[in-house]
Amino acid sequence: MSKFLRIAMLTLFILNSTSSAPSERSFLLNGIDSKVQISIPGKIDFVKPGNDIVTILDITDPANPVLAANLVLSNSLFGPPTNLQITPDENLALVTSAMKWELKDDKWKPLPDNRLFIIDLEQNKPVLIDTVQVGQQPSGIAISSSGTFALIANRADKSVSVISIDGKVAKLVQTVAVNDEVAAVAITPDERRALIVKNSTNKIGVLSINGTRVTYNSSYDMPVGQFPYNIDVHPDGSFAVVAHTGNNGYSDGHADPLVVIRLNGGPRPFVENYFTAGDAPEGFAISPKGDIAIALLLGGDSILPTDHWAHEKPGEIVVFKTDNGNLKPIQTISITGLPEGVAFSGDGSHVYVSSFREKHLRVYRVDEQFLIDTNTRIYFPGTPGSMRGRAR
Repeated sequence: MSKFLRIAMLTLFILNSTSSAPSERSFLLNGIDSKVQISIPGKIDFVKPGNDIVTILDITDPANPVLAANLVLSNSLFGPPTNLQITPDENLALVTSAMKWELKDDKWKPLPDNRLFIIDLEQNKPVLIDTVQVGQQPSGIAISSSGTFALIANRADKSVSVISIDGKVAKLVQTVAVNDEVAAVAITPDERRALIVKNSTNKIGVLSINGTRVTYNSSYDMPVGQFPYNIDVHPDGSFAVVAHTGNNGYSDGHADPLVVIRLNGGPRPFVENYFTAGDAPEGFAISPKGDIAIALLLGGDSILPTDHWAHEKPGEIVVFKTDNGNLKPIQTISITGLPEGVAFSGDGSHVYVSSFREKHLRVYRVDEQFLIDTNTRIYFPGTPGSMRGRAR
């Protein structure tokens, strides 16, 4: 065999080996709640618990999600759709159970739960590895950009749980009282602050972070609109956006705002501006690229009874240009069946939106800031109430 033939064969072997090597996996979490049904528009029924499920999709190819695992774990529609998240290295998933069901007077009723599930994503098939006790009604969760800690908003406890993350070990290390019910939380990229959403008192609070030591100062509370419920921080840390559902978390036909919190404008965060979103934006996410944000409007077709004047208006996917906090709507897409969860792929090239009553996930491609429907639908074994990807 000639020298040149040996070199050619070796080169071909290296190329083939490289192309067949598994790429880094990426995931998407969906929380399925079996305990709540909306069989008739405007009527929410609490039914006998079945099997709640955390559906984990492999989105390594972001255009074509495939099922990685269905884990039977308690989940809840109650709360913003942010009760679950993946660590930046995609090794762990953290999922809270906000509510549990109890039979009283022959009726099933929700009560606050206090469990945090730790899921190992490095296994061939993701698996639950631990359950941690946190505060009552753990709702929104945020994992730091370093992946070393997480914060959990506990609605019933009026507190925030601080969770340390070391490899596959997650532990409760601190509980911070914050005076009011708190539904969601977001951590700044520099990990020096976090913003908490006080949904019942219409305020945004500020947490100071030093390592895994967290403190709260009520004098930094900021007044915002009616019933703030979700929040995200821009990737560069310059501002945050708060989504308000209004009407105690339900659509009512009236427009509600997105509120911009300026983070880089001085010694403390402050409310900078209000922008009209539409009726009841609940699901909300800013792209990893930072150029667009998406708000999901709940609409009236599921939440409102048929005789309500706004019942006929479905939910909407609204795309906003972010432009350093100057939010401008550029696209609106109708979606029926109560849109709940929205998430971007890790590279920002695709967007995923779930419909509670239609029990499916839609896949959109991002083309120069506009969403293009790929017509891909992933159907779930139940009604999806929450969705998140990896922390950034």
